[in-house]
Amino acid sequence: MRMASALTAVSLWLGAGLISAAVAAGAYPDRPVKLIVPFPAGGATDLMARSLAQGLGEKLGQTVVVENRGGAGGAIGAEAVATAAPDGYTLLYSTMGVLTINPSLYPKLRYDPQRSFAPVSLTNLTSNLLVVNPALKVDSVAALAELARQRPGELTFSSSGNGTTSHLAGEMFKTAAHADIRHIPYKGTSGAINDFLAGRISMMIDTSSNFIEQVRQGKVRALAVTSRQRLAALPDVPSMSETPGFEDYEVSLWSGVLAPAGTPRAIIDRLNADIEAVMTAPQMVERMAGYGIQTTHSTPEAFAERIRVDTAKWARIIEQSGARAD
Repeated sequence: MRMASALTAVSLWLGAGLISAAVAAGAYPDRPVKLIVPFPAGGATDLMARSLAQGLGEKLGQTVVVENRGGAGGAIGAEAVATAAPDGYTLLYSTMGVLTINPSLYPKLRYDPQRSFAPVSLTNLTSNLLVVNPALKVDSVAALAELARQRPGELTFSSSGNGTTSHLAGEMFKTAAHADIRHIPYKGTSGAINDFLAGRISMMIDTSSNFIEQVRQGKVRALAVTSRQRLAALPDVPSMSETPGFEDYEVSLWSGVLAPAGTPRAIIDRLNADIEAVMTAPQMVERMAGYGIQTTHSTPEAFAERIRVDTAKWARIIEQSGARAD
């Protein structure tokens, strides 16, 4: 009798689990979904997240609410998702830096980029753009490097903060150019860009979408993109790697969606399929291309591997540069 009762209990437990999984997959979502962006409103990350949220909400049949939680290089927003219930109603829209650079900059992170999240899908690929103040009489990467060597410590580059991709990209440029260029960190992208556009900063290496219109209007001069491929939005601007001495230079940026670890696979798969539909829609592809951003999609497993590989890459770069968090 006791064995029969035990078998009955196990059967009921397994049945309840299967029913719960089915309900989770079938009913999801039955209320609005929160998409946390770990940076202040405005800028490329916010643009990409809000574009995705609109289309994803239509696919899910529920509103996808974008919530900006900036601070600590994205760590505050990421932590909020890492500690959220794993039910698919709180998602993270993360940039590469939050997941692969922060671990080497913040020794006491309260989330583990490779264990605290369930990757859903990559969504966007983009590049940094090397731009200079028009007052600098240079029209190529080689000419800028030579000028910097002739005027050690006189040229400056701004970034959105110590340890950000804009900072590390500048440090990589200094190393390749064998030049001393002063780094001026800011508390965010807007301050760095504003001072650069005002002529108080010599150069910047930051997300291409932040400068495409200014380049087209002649307000700044673009010397190179940091990805291996040229941008469709600026086809005449060469890749940094096309310059002798900079062949190994590459900074390709990505962003994507993650859920808290433990989120049911059925929900991950539903989100993955809907994100693919949104990011491959012709209108989305065309809109993002206008900003120099490429839409993309991946399996959860491929996204997890991208995080792992890039974490190791940036750890080496940070160690070599001596970069520290603010």
